[in-house]
Amino acid sequence: MVRHAEPGTVEWVESGGGPLVAVPETVLPFWTGADGEETASDYDRACEVDGLVGLLPVGDSTALVLGDEPAATAFLPEHGTLVRWVAGHSEDALLASVPEALRTAAWQPEVHWQVPGTVLLFDAAWPGTRSTGTDHVRLTLGPGRYAVRAAQAQPEPETWLVLVQLRPLS
Repeated sequence: MVRHAEPGTVEWVESGGGPLVAVPETVLPFWTGADGEETASDYDRACEVDGLVGLLPVGDSTALVLGDEPAATAFLPEHGTLVRWVAGHSEDALLASVPEALRTAAWQPEVHWQVPGTVLLFDAAWPGTRSTGTDHVRLTLGPGRYAVRAAQAQPEPETWLVLVQLRPLS
């Protein structure tokens, strides 16, 4: 379900219980979700990602999988960061804790992701051709290579989140 802290401010996307995936718009038709005809569907491949993030080939590009546990996720472009809401009393408190979480996060090793442009973040079970008919968030990214790093953070005693930061590489 998409929610907003203030109307139009922050859009959240959730999955039905599995991972979320960020697929470049140019290759959306190649993401089959759980409908794949092969032994292992794209959704199955996404579920096999071990850790907070992983990369999977899709068409002539690559998708970013947000692994670990399902969590409502928003993209905060001012921080270049996907924020995954694991626990917290309110959306406002969680969002207010992001700067401290970014400052104190113990980052896992980064991966490099080549992006042809805008990507859609949605439930990995959905086929890419139907992704805009469900909860999704559009990430307007410039074409290029990005360093992607992830961390679990607890900026407040009862606030837990996962951060996935996207940093353009020159």
